Amino acid sequence: MKIRRRRFLRLAGGAVALSAFSRIAAAQVYPTRPVRWLVGFPAGGSLDLGGRLMAQWLSEQLSQQFIVENRPGAGGNIAAEAFVRAPPDGYTLLNVSIADAFSATLYDKFNVDRIRDMAPVAGIMSVPGVLVVNPSVPFNTLPELIAYAKSNPGKINVASGGNASAQHIYLELFKMMTDVDVVHVPYRGGGPALIDLLAGHSQVMFDTAPTCLEYIRADRLRPLAVTTAIRLEALPDVPTVSEFVPGFEGSGWHGVCAPANTPAEIVATLNREINAGLNEPKIKDRIADWACLPLALSPSDFGRYFAGEIEKWAKVIRGANINVE
Repeated sequence: MKIRRRRFLRLAGGAVALSAFSRIAAAQVYPTRPVRWLVGFPAGGSLDLGGRLMAQWLSEQLSQQFIVENRPGAGGNIAAEAFVRAPPDGYTLLNVSIADAFSATLYDKFNVDRIRDMAPVAGIMSVPGVLVVNPSVPFNTLPELIAYAKSNPGKINVASGGNASAQHIYLELFKMMTDVDVVHVPYRGGGPALIDLLAGHSQVMFDTAPTCLEYIRADRLRPLAVTTAIRLEALPDVPTVSEFVPGFEGSGWHGVCAPANTPAEIVATLNREINAGLNEPKIKDRIADWACLPLALSPSDFGRYFAGEIEKWAKVIRGANINVE
């Protein structure tokens, strides 16, 4: 794993096996035609919205269309398989996310290696999670939830968007760190899980901030904690999980990769323009409206971040014996 990680970071740093002349020439004219931006999840979700926001910005700045193409399925692996077959010329990009960090461990039947086959380009945004409960539950704070769960093992139903979803894996990390006995109830997507949580059929859920924020503001859900390392500007009075469970952190995130061996100058061009977009007031405001945070990183820093996420969540997935069968 360490050797593969070093190779991943080397790709992120731009050490590609091309002549200096060919790399510089490619960067000077890039892009000369439309660029495909693959998204491994359906249209309308936070991953898709973030990708479209940045693709539109790049289209305006680089005077070529960056066309979002949704290819959902298998935890993002359908899009990833199409991506790794593309030539490393900067004209096919992949919107990556925490799901790709999970998939690196969960799936072994797909011909995709997130370390070997991807050159990190840039982060886009961090997507906070919120531990929310139905207002009918008999606990109002996270310590009270933990105490209730320990006094009433197996009595709390925790909804998720499905087996091996982010909500499920956050839950398993929480269980490992608190030693609580709760019941995981997987649904076919975050939408149905949220509907049942609102109806009181389940009591607790680790949801994404963009999805649950309006229900929190309408007092239809009660937030107990956020999963980020620091409190959110959108929910300043809501503590972090780590204030009560030291070391807990589980934020979603989005970024973009190019195929391995894409010329370093093309990666640098894309990174520069994406980071400029993340500092643009209108884009910053849009991201803030989603209760998310910009994730402006260099290619090498994003590579380290991505590799660290793969390693972190692999421990949880294996420790909890999570699989996608």
